[in-house]
This record gives sequence, C-alpha cells and structure tokens, in this order.
Amino acid sequence: MTQPPSPSQQQRRILSVAQLNSLAKQLLEDHLPLLWVEGEISNFAKPSSGHWYFTLKDQQAQIRCAMFKSRNGGVQFTPKQGDQVVVRGRVSLYEGRGDFQLIAEHMEDAGFGNLQRQFELLKHRLNQEGLFEPSRKSPIPSNPLHVGVVTSPSGAAVRDVLSVLKRRMPSIPVTVIPTAVQGQTAALEIMRALEMAQASGLFDVLVLARGGGSMEDLWCFNDERLARAIAQCPIPVISAVGHEVDFTIADFVADYRAPTPSAAAEILSQSQVAIAKVLTSTNGRLHRAMQTLLKAAQLSIDQKKARLRHPGQRLQMQSQRVDHLELRLKAAVQKHNTKRKDDLAKSSLRLKALHPAKQLQQQTALLQQHQTRLQRAAQQRLLFAQQLQRQLGKRLDSVSPLNTLGRGYAIALSDHGDAITNAQSVEVGSKIEVKVAQGAIEASVTKVKP
Repeated sequence: MTQPPSPSQQQRRILSVAQLNSLAKQLLEDHLPLLWVEGEISNFAKPSSGHWYFTLKDQQAQIRCAMFKSRNGGVQFTPKQGDQVVVRGRVSLYEGRGDFQLIAEHMEDAGFGNLQRQFELLKHRLNQEGLFEPSRKSPIPSNPLHVGVVTSPSGAAVRDVLSVLKRRMPSIPVTVIPTAVQGQTAALEIMRALEMAQASGLFDVLVLARGGGSMEDLWCFNDERLARAIAQCPIPVISAVGHEVDFTIADFVADYRAPTPSAAAEILSQSQVAIAKVLTSTNGRLHRAMQTLLKAAQLSIDQKKARLRHPGQRLQMQSQRVDHLELRLKAAVQKHNTKRKDDLAKSSLRLKALHPAKQLQQQTALLQQHQTRLQRAAQQRLLFAQQLQRQLGKRLDSVSPLNTLGRGYAIALSDHGDAITNAQSVEVGSKIEVKVAQGAIEASVTKVKP
C-alpha cells in the first residue's frame, strides 16, 4: 500500500535543470542594468556565423562574452588576443551549459575610448561656457604684417608653412617660436610660447602648427589650460594641427581652424599671380578714374568758356531782349483791345434784349400762348364734363323707378304721397294713388290682405 506524501514533501517545489537555468537567466537580466565592463580579451573565436565569442578577464576574474553579428559590425577595429577593451552589454545566462556570460552590444579600445570620453566631456563643457562661439573670435588679417608660427622647429609642419609662405608671399616676415608639440610638457610649453608672442608685440597673427599623428600624439592640444590660453589670446590664432580628419579642442577655441599647416599658410598669403592680377586691375581702375576726372575738368572748362560773352555780344543780346519785349507788349495791347470790343458787342446785344418794346413784344406773344392754351383747356374740360354727364345719366336711368314701371310694375302711394310698402299700413275705404309707366290711377281701398 502506497504511503501518502508527508507535509514536508507536499511543500517542496522540485525544478528541472532547464527550469533552474531559465529562472537564473530571468533574474540576472531583470535585475542587472546595461553596464560597461573593461578587461583583456582571451580565447577570441569567430566562427562562420559571424558571431564573436571571447573571454574578458582581469587579474582576479574572468567572464565569458558573446557579441552577435548584428552588433559586432559597428566595431571600428578587429579585436585580438590580449587587447584591452571596454564593452557595453547586459548580463545573461547560457541555459544550455549554465554558463554565466555577458552579451556585448558595443566595444571600443580601452585606451582610445578613455581619451575620447575625456575629449567629449571637455568639448561639451567649454562649449557650454561659450568658448566656441563665433562672436568672440577675432578675424584673420588678409594681409598680415608679421606671422608667428608656434611649432616644433624640427618637425615637418614648420617646413610646410615656411615653404608655402616663401613661394606665395616671400615678403611676409615669419618668426618660428619653438616649442614641443607632443608629450606631457608640450601644453605648458605652447602656453609659454603664446605668452612670449603677446609680450613681443611683433605679430598680428599666430599659427599653431603640428603634423598628423594618433590621438595620443595630439593629446596636448586637448589640454584645458591650453584651450583657455588660446581663447584669451588677443592675437588672432589659427589652429593647424594634424590632418584634415583630426580635430582637437584647440581647433574649436582658435579664431580659425585650418585643415593642415600648409592650408594655414595659404590662408595667410596670396599668390604672386593673384597679387599681379589685383595690381593690374587696380592700375586699370586708377587709369580710368583719372581719365574720367580729366574729362570732367575739360567739360567744366568748356562750359565756363561758353558762358563768357564779349560786351558787344551782351549789348546785342540786350537789344534783342528789348525788341522781344516790345513785340510782346504790342501783342498784349492788341489782345486786350480785341477782348474789350467783344465784351462791348455782347453788352449791346444784352441791352437790346432788355428794350421795353422788345419786352412788350415778348409778353404779348406769351399772353397769346396762354390764351390759346386756356381755350384748349376749357374745350377739353367741357368735353370731359359732357361725357361724364352722359355716363352718369345712363347709370341713373339704370336705377330709376320709371324703368321698372316701364316693365309693367306700379307704385302705390298713400294720400300723403308716401310709397305703400306694407298692406296693413292702409285702411279700407282710404284713397290711394297708383303710378304706372304712363300716368296715375286714383283708387279706393275695398279690402286689405295681409
């Protein structure tokens, strides 16, 4: 007979290995956030699937890592055994073997990544302070009087700058201010070189030059103290550090950033061919301007000579002016007399129109017109009255009692002459008169019918 399970057995929850690994994986992924881990790569493997499998270790411990193909495609280098890297990922568990592992999503070289983070932090902070604003930067002179080149006297950058300036504008004075451009003391030496250039009062532009190199080689140009010294320098500063793809903090705080030292020299100098063209163009403009001035002066002289007159000519002109005025006066008097004659003729016509005989003739004609209109109106009025009388007569005949009598009816009148409309209003034996269409009949009432 089977024994029932004990209470302790009933309370136990027995997990399979797969369930345990799944639960451990869920706990790890839910409770540990996305994190950064630094370590050395070992056991690096890259199978045909394209995924990366490696171990990340330090002096005390190690952890298995996996970086899938969809993520490792963005890594800018190919990792190898012994590389020190920084990995961003999430902690997980490979359930098939129960291996604790890190699923990497991003990887960068530990040295480069640290420098890049420092660079970005300093760049952001200085930008927030306004050191990169174009409004605070000084303009670069187009025709400098004296150029100072802050660089290493033995480097390729100084040779490039001097060669370009000598070829394009050999007349520009150039002074090399020697300093280190790499190493731990380079930033301080560059700052001292800037101070010397300011104290000398010789330069109206400075070129901070260095050839290309790695980020570590150019790191002194990312020094915060040097950046502030460049920003505070009263002399315009051109940053010409590294190649075109290289950027340093000095590039952002300088008044102008040149992609290479040679480009900085080209910016500060104009080619002799260009200068010759400018001089030729200026000479042509000057010649044309002088010709214009000479023509204007000659025209002014001619105009003044034209205004000069001999006294005899002036007398002739005055005599002509007097003759002209005389003719104008005669024409004005003749015009005035003609107007007065016209006014007199018009007044005579108006006076004739106002003569009493003329007025009487006009009034007589007007009276005749009124009489004719009155006779015509009286005749029209009489005809209208006759027509109205005939119309009213016809309407009166249509309602006259005589017309009714003509159709065989009669009117009974009392002895008082009143029309009898009620039989009971007369008495038997009373006299009545009966009117007919032709005459009247006197009668005596013999009987009254109600």
